[in-house]
Amino acid sequence: MEIRYANLADADTIARFNQAMALETEDKILEDEVINTGVRALMENPRDGFYVVAVVDGVLAASLMVTSEWSDWRNGFFWWIQSVYVDIDYRRRGLFSAMYRFVKNEAAKRADVCGFRLYVEQANVSAQKTYEYLGLERTAYVLYEEKA
Repeated sequence: MEIRYANLADADTIARFNQAMALETEDKILEDEVINTGVRALMENPRDGFYVVAVVDGVLAASLMVTSEWSDWRNGFFWWIQSVYVDIDYRRRGLFSAMYRFVKNEAAKRADVCGFRLYVEQANVSAQKTYEYLGLERTAYVLYEEKA
């Protein structure tokens, strides 16, 4: 298994993973043009975030996205872990755990990262158990959203 930063050659697979994740977890269909453009936009603007991928025997098998949120309370950035997807044929092999360790190791190289956050669908109990096993704790926050 190889864990690394994603590059533009990975963009189509990451977009496909995002579509699969949205359908699987939220029963949402993501339009090809929008998700493909969105993945590439982040890759072309690394100040906004980055993707990490897991490659198994030459096959891109999992990905996640990291974006930053400034915390004035902590004078540092929270790294938000988003768009987590492990291809169904590679689940339960520790790929997410390895990608999470990679992200934590990268953050440790910087003085301005103060923590990690992610959100998960309430019904996705399997993912919640994985996150808790890795040391992430459920917070008291409730997420609200309004589309622009």
